[in-house]
Amino acid sequence: MQFSIKALSPESAKSGCIVLGVYSDKELSPPARRVDQAARGALREALADLPGKAGATLLLRGLPGVAAERVLLVALGERKEFAESAFREALRGAAAALRELGAKDAALYLVDLKVGARALTWNLRHAVLGLREGFYRFDQLKTQKKPSAPALQHVVLPVSRSQKLQETVAEAVATADGAELARTLGNLPANICTPAYLAAEAQKIARAFKLGIDVLEKRDMEKLGMGALLSVARASHQPPKLIVLRYSGGPKGRKPLALVGKGITFDTGGISLKPAGEMDEMKYDMSGAASVLGALRALAAMKAPVNVVGVIPACENMPGGAASKPGDVVTTLSGQTVEILNTDAEGRLILCDALTYAARFDPEAVIDVATLTGACVIALGHVATGLFANDEKLAAAIRAAADDAWDRVWQMPLWEDYQEQLRSNFADMANIGGRPAGSITAACFLSRFARKLRWAHLDIAGTAWKSGREKGSTGRPVPLLVRFALGQAGKK
Repeated sequence: MQFSIKALSPESAKSGCIVLGVYSDKELSPPARRVDQAARGALREALADLPGKAGATLLLRGLPGVAAERVLLVALGERKEFAESAFREALRGAAAALRELGAKDAALYLVDLKVGARALTWNLRHAVLGLREGFYRFDQLKTQKKPSAPALQHVVLPVSRSQKLQETVAEAVATADGAELARTLGNLPANICTPAYLAAEAQKIARAFKLGIDVLEKRDMEKLGMGALLSVARASHQPPKLIVLRYSGGPKGRKPLALVGKGITFDTGGISLKPAGEMDEMKYDMSGAASVLGALRALAAMKAPVNVVGVIPACENMPGGAASKPGDVVTTLSGQTVEILNTDAEGRLILCDALTYAARFDPEAVIDVATLTGACVIALGHVATGLFANDEKLAAAIRAAADDAWDRVWQMPLWEDYQEQLRSNFADMANIGGRPAGSITAACFLSRFARKLRWAHLDIAGTAWKSGREKGSTGRPVPLLVRFALGQAGKK
């Protein structure tokens, strides 16, 4: 799908479909008014059939006085309440209708709507991301695919062209490509998307965009002393990998941003075995790794003026005769010892060694991304990602990027009071702190390995994938990570 910017009169646009917005009080948006005038009131006559809820659609064909083959009306909701969520719902509805329609090209007359205090660049970015997400399909493993309508090949964003807006669209397309990579990696089954597969995908990105890459093998981790990471991988037949991907688009000598992504390609819970119900969704436990790969791919594709290092510890967590047992004590790369009270709290064990490894790059900041705790889902549901940080300026910058990307976060406490729950009689710390404040104590555990770093932790357990009928990876938080990296480079 290609996107272009072009000033275009809606009534004279020769397009397979033009997309127009209508508020719930039957008030037409300015482009819709022009089309209605050209069609001698045909739009207003049809409005009775358009529901008022944002995202509802109504397709009209062959309107007199209108050059486009079809006109797609999209409900915007109440005008006085029209804001980011309604705009995104309208985009989602438009994408769904266009996907079923089969038009090869379309003009999206939603992009210049006033969305609160958002700039036009915000609208353009979210239009590209929304349409790309709406058209995403994961069906490559099906042998009998449903016949699909011809794919939408070209979308015109009808605004006056400028260098800034063209750069915005290019950035959005690169971000959409990165999010799509993250979705696809997340959706792949664990018998395909193994640690070795993740490493191979990282190598593809490195070759395509000329990035630096190192893949540490089990023997390398043993030499380094990554006892925590290796303890998780012990029972699996799949060898662990530590993937290090380096993008250097910023000034030489500028400290990099380090992104650390949890890459548990399947999580049975180990000896602390999970219940069978919905265990298949534990293929998504590598979503942190997928989002780091997606973000790096996006930044490299748009040639962002930043330096970024991605560190991805990848392995499986399996039961077996060699598996770690509750009560085992392991020594981490940092030298600190951990009593493993629950083998299903494995993400923090691979991340703690990865955080220690990331410190060797002397990063400006470190953000780890992990489907870490079910407790975060209980606290925040599936709307907001949990944010923890040991630096308030860093947390504020992440919150701002999350708001801009509408990939929202909610900051949780990281107070010293919670550290007591990790006390162990036999090691420096336990790997769990009990049921109370489970997402916080998990973050507190990681904070012990980031004391000398400007560090933040994103718990994406509730936002990385959807369950039920729409089961699938969301690609979050790729848009957030991209916006944060660009913001750190001074590119708003």
